Amino acid sequence: MNDGAYPDDDTLLLDLDRLIDEFDPPPSDLVERVQFALALEDLDVEVAQWERADATAGVRSVAQGTITFTVSDLTVMINLTKTGQRHRIDGWLVPEGEHAVEVRVAGHDTCCTVADDGGRFVLHDVPSGTTQIVVYVGGEPGRRTVVTPAVVL
Repeated sequence: MNDGAYPDDDTLLLDLDRLIDEFDPPPSDLVERVQFALALEDLDVEVAQWERADATAGVRSVAQGTITFTVSDLTVMINLTKTGQRHRIDGWLVPEGEHAVEVRVAGHDTCCTVADDGGRFVLHDVPSGTTQIVVYVGGEPGRRTVVTPAVVL
């Protein structure tokens, strides 16, 4: 017995799908974000979790503010400052050490630096876009790779 406006479940689901696409569509760059996240050459990575975003909690994109990422025994804290069309990233690694840091931005060349012995690093002129930070912890033979989730700058 059908007492509703829809003759069958398929019609109802199609109409629901249309409404979701109209009122809450996926981000236009979703496919690019997924491809970017999967494009890491070194697939043996640990993915850090977004720990805290201060005033930016709950948003997909970040122009300025502090974000903290953690994975097992490593914390990566970054402070983002918008400088015109680009960004400056000031970062700190805990525990500290001279670890290589790479910032990947979709559609752009990567920016690389090495944290000082106190774990501090700075990257200037980071372009806007879908961004991940990769930290290479330790020496070459036992090197560990940690990557943050992608954020949009």
